[in-house]
Amino acid sequence: MIKLKNIHKRFGTLEVLKGVDLEVSKGEILVIIGPSGSGKSTLLRCINQLEKVDQGEIWMDGIQVNIGYHGRKFEKHINKVRQEMGMVFQHFNLFPHMTVMENVTMAPMLLKKLDSKQATALGMKLLEKVGLSDKLYEYPARLSGGQKQRAAIARSLAMEPKVMLFDEVTSALDPELIGEVNRVMKQLAAEHMTMLIVSHDVGFAQEVADRVIFLAGGVIVEEGPPSRIFSSPSHERTRRFLAEALR
Repeated sequence: MIKLKNIHKRFGTLEVLKGVDLEVSKGEILVIIGPSGSGKSTLLRCINQLEKVDQGEIWMDGIQVNIGYHGRKFEKHINKVRQEMGMVFQHFNLFPHMTVMENVTMAPMLLKKLDSKQATALGMKLLEKVGLSDKLYEYPARLSGGQKQRAAIARSLAMEPKVMLFDEVTSALDPELIGEVNRVMKQLAAEHMTMLIVSHDVGFAQEVADRVIFLAGGVIVEEGPPSRIFSSPSHERTRRFLAEALR
């Protein structure tokens, strides 16, 4: 479903990604762990082209994402790709002047041409799925952090994406709110949604991941099933990171 070939990304003289190769199968849940500054979030942002790579190829479901188009032609191409690639951010990014329902239904109405009745039915279904059926017409300012993040997940799901990208979606939440967001992600995992998840939550990774990669210094240091990565990592760098993370 996702294939990365020799991905390099620089910010000025700083090379953040140094030749990353990665394949993610349909229905696979991949959790990316690693220290701050290792390139985890940058990698996700490159996949959906919020950041342009300096070298390498990004593919989704057989289509090259970072194809060499320019101007309007590239804009049209990437907008079509992003309709099939949902992304949820650390800080929610909900539209504050719209209700929860309006946040969820705007894109399907604009891009999939759903009428108001169809979009509302879809919105109600998704907001029930994420446990927000009692918050349909609230504005984001009246929601808790966990509720905002669940609304953001519903908004991404409204486009019926093939892939979901989650960028440290619980790291800005109070501890008691993390569980409610993790429950939604576990439900998606049970439904075999293809997911790439950047997370500091080692316990969550152990529960949901099919595969874990440890990224440090812009390279994949090691990868494997969570049972091996967390119980007997091969590399000293991974062992040091997990010793801190599991304290």
